[in-house]
Amino acid sequence: MLYNFLAPLADEYAILNLFRYLTFRTGGAIITALTISFVFGPLIIRWLTLHQGSGQPIRTYGPESHMATKAGTPTMGGVLILLALTFATLLWADMTNQFVWIVLLITLGFGVIGFVDDYLKVTEQHHAGLPGKVKLFFETLIAGLLAIWVARLLPSELNSSLAVPFLKDLLIDLTWFFVPFSIVVIVGASNAVNLTDGLDGLAIVPIMIAAGCFGFISYLVGNAVFASYLQLNLVPGAGELAVFCGALVGASLGFLWFNAPPAMVFMGDTGSLSVGGSLGAISVITKHELVLAIVGGLFVLEAVSVIVQVISFKLTGRRVFRMAPLHHHFEEKGWHESTIVIRFWIIASILALAGLATLKLR
Repeated sequence: MLYNFLAPLADEYAILNLFRYLTFRTGGAIITALTISFVFGPLIIRWLTLHQGSGQPIRTYGPESHMATKAGTPTMGGVLILLALTFATLLWADMTNQFVWIVLLITLGFGVIGFVDDYLKVTEQHHAGLPGKVKLFFETLIAGLLAIWVARLLPSELNSSLAVPFLKDLLIDLTWFFVPFSIVVIVGASNAVNLTDGLDGLAIVPIMIAAGCFGFISYLVGNAVFASYLQLNLVPGAGELAVFCGALVGASLGFLWFNAPPAMVFMGDTGSLSVGGSLGAISVITKHELVLAIVGGLFVLEAVSVIVQVISFKLTGRRVFRMAPLHHHFEEKGWHESTIVIRFWIIASILALAGLATLKLR
């Protein structure tokens, strides 16, 4: 919004030329989202605590320690993330850029689904919430409609293609399967982040790391000079998503202040579904879907652990892990919660570096 109002005046007022720089506006988005989080965080947490009573219901089949340590903690903290993220993006991004609107709509759409799920859990004091099939239907619907929009905006040589890391010239033409594939990426990323959100601070730092990586990737693929030098597929307009990613980094950092152990609030499905969906959407737009699986490898590991556990138990009656998702397995082995969280942060950082390495190794 500031860009649209102030950048045109740069020829008259030289100082306003700053608003033409993505790096400046990305920094502004980070600071704005962080400030909003700090200012409104305590107010939102007090309001959630007042209106939720017993807070988020704790799963009875989860680790026993959670019944004592996490009972009464309010959920729906994702509202704070969405507030800071949305306002900062609207303030600093070019609002004529359709990619920004696509990612915002997916974020808010998935956020609404997560909010309804959290609301049902809190009001009914049951961990079931919104039926899984209903959530999946609406997630698929939103992702599908916006994937079609993305396909119409991408350059003709990219609008149905899958780029492969490390191989600079290889584009796999998915033809009609591009939209279903995009749905799988967006919905899969959303639910993988949701599964990771099980310990205080566990999910929000890897989210912040992934957002930073994809902010960098968005900037590169949207810049003709850098894209040519690094032999990336140029996606005109995608650079503006760096502002969104910056806002997500700021919002995540602000949320971490309140979500650090012991957490004052949980992000709930409101935050995890929406943020995961946004990362999936950005990877589709920037043609780095497979890189997301590397950068967000921790989310993939958590999701795979659940899939393996379910398949193994149904087929053989035996469990591969003591408990799924993976972080609960280590809790059952006796690892302290803070040890698991910090070690998983380290793993997320290593995977992010590996994902960024694909930009040069081609």
